[in-house]
Amino acid sequence: MDNTKPIIKYLDVLIILLLLIVTILGVCSFHTSFSYEFVNQYGQKVQMWGAGIYAHDSYFKAPIFIGSDFTILLFVVPLSIVTFFKAKKKQSMEYDIRSFGIISLLLYYSASLAFGVTYNRLHLIYIALFGMCSFSVSVLFAKLHAAGVRQGKVCSYPFTKGMKVFLLAAGISLFAAWLPDIIISIAKGTSLELIEVYTTEITYVLDMGIISPLIFITYYLVRHGDFIGYVFLRMIFKICMCVGIMLPVQTFFQLSAGISIPIPALITKCLTFVVMAFFAAYFDYRLKRKTHYISSADNYNEGRH
Repeated sequence: MDNTKPIIKYLDVLIILLLLIVTILGVCSFHTSFSYEFVNQYGQKVQMWGAGIYAHDSYFKAPIFIGSDFTILLFVVPLSIVTFFKAKKKQSMEYDIRSFGIISLLLYYSASLAFGVTYNRLHLIYIALFGMCSFSVSVLFAKLHAAGVRQGKVCSYPFTKGMKVFLLAAGISLFAAWLPDIIISIAKGTSLELIEVYTTEITYVLDMGIISPLIFITYYLVRHGDFIGYVFLRMIFKICMCVGIMLPVQTFFQLSAGISIPIPALITKCLTFVVMAFFAAYFDYRLKRKTHYISSADNYNEGRH
């Protein structure tokens, strides 16, 4: 008997409700006429956004947050609702894997809000969203990992040369995109160039500290036939697809706010991830079509956990 289903059911509903609150209020904060100047902790003048829940975030960062909110609201929330509904209805390993990928993406998003956005009146909701995503990911991970341990061989699927190259390129590109900024600041003995009113850059922490190492770990696990490696692989493809949508949307909101973005930055920190998203979508589609679960995997909900 699977005792995790009631937990996941209620967490999914609460996560969707919190996402709607956060993203709608975030998108409604797009007003460019309330900005003001502020002297930050480094003695630099910084232009602040001044409107909505991002009033105390910088004029450069607020459109990025709003672009993320817009992407989550327009694309990820509908996808989440459909996936969670099908997961409840079909109760299959495939839909639990899809749910794991989506919740992992939302965990990344909620962590960015909880740790990266200047304190505002939604802070308790950020905490709740981050906590629920963390619990949901943990429950799904434990369930899928237990199935892999109990059943041994769970599914067969192709791990092509293209997928291998993609993983290695994705893992390296995260360091290539963000590491130079840190190295330059250390060499100069200054703060990060766009640190503005923040004390750290949460994207650097998540991408280089968690996502990139996880990509290399996934490569190792898949090469050695570990089922949880397959789960991570599907999750990584889904995150890459969402990032490929999110970055152009963030850039659109920045340009709409009158922020000038150098062409080299657009290429290295936007176009690169868009191209990766196309490959991720192709590989994910191919995996879904070519994956064959063994017969015992169809009844994994009946196992003891």
